[in-house]
Amino acid sequence: MALALPYLGIISYCSGDYNPQKGGFELNINPSKVVIIGSGFVGSSIAYATLIQGLCTELVLIDSNQDKAEGEVMDLSHGLPYTSPMEIRAGQYGDCRGANVIVITAGSHQKPGQTRMDLAQQNVEILRSILNQVLQVEQKAIFLLVTNPVDVLTTIARTYPELKAYRVIGSGTVLDTARFRYILGNRCQLSPGNIHAYVVGEHGDSEVPLFSSVSVAGTPISLLCRECSGLCGADYQKQVTAEVRKAAYEIINRKGATYYGIGLSCTRILRAILHDERSVLTVSALLDDQYKELEVALSVPSVLGKEGILRRLPLSMDDAENEQFLKSVQTLQESVRQVKFK
Repeated sequence: MALALPYLGIISYCSGDYNPQKGGFELNINPSKVVIIGSGFVGSSIAYATLIQGLCTELVLIDSNQDKAEGEVMDLSHGLPYTSPMEIRAGQYGDCRGANVIVITAGSHQKPGQTRMDLAQQNVEILRSILNQVLQVEQKAIFLLVTNPVDVLTTIARTYPELKAYRVIGSGTVLDTARFRYILGNRCQLSPGNIHAYVVGEHGDSEVPLFSSVSVAGTPISLLCRECSGLCGADYQKQVTAEVRKAAYEIINRKGATYYGIGLSCTRILRAILHDERSVLTVSALLDDQYKELEVALSVPSVLGKEGILRRLPLSMDDAENEQFLKSVQTLQESVRQVKFK
């Protein structure tokens, strides 16, 4: 019998059974362990959101700069009096043993004069170094890849035979989908949480917002647009698509990096996994399913639970969106070709 204890914030891993001999319920705490590799802006944002949402009982931060990881752990730990019980510590790769989910955010940032593909190759090598060490101690965990280019790195990670396909997950377009819903919510003056809309394909400039399937309370957005007398204009889809695709650039131009949005997006993925929600999120993956022939990891609506990706859903697209989606696939295929076999 499950006990709802929202005020404790531990409903995700707490259950109880009635013990007649003791005349009451006994609580059973189901431990869950999350390891975050990379404690920079993104990794620490994921750790902070994980803490305040009470998503696990054990949180480990690993970084090549041990002092940085320890500093983040100290800072986070000082908030524990106001959150759910959780063990937070800095660790080494050996501490990945027994993890439910291993989140990889470690990687290089693009340097002046460095091409996107040079950066991709550098981060591929960093990923390989990490996986070679982690897989010596843990092979059953779900791996959540966040480092960019995330679809390329997710494709590379799938080449490791030790890893099951449905447990290698990229953060994909979960953040892009959130941006899409937020922008539409602003335009429609609705809560973005009530807008059902998805971005698919590459996490990058070729990503595809699916306007044809956007709905609010079962009502297609095209019907809502008629009610507001075309205030958005005839080319609003192009405007919204540009806003979604350029969002990261706009943030970086103003503050140097993006991390809160991706931090919350990744904890949304963690929650779906650790709570076994069977929620639909646009994560990136390469599975033996209807998208296998595309041969790259890419984002489509996927059902997430405690075992990883349970299944991926078929896409509902109009002809124009399908054409854009195939171009996005080609973009990813070319990127993978440039780094995969070096």
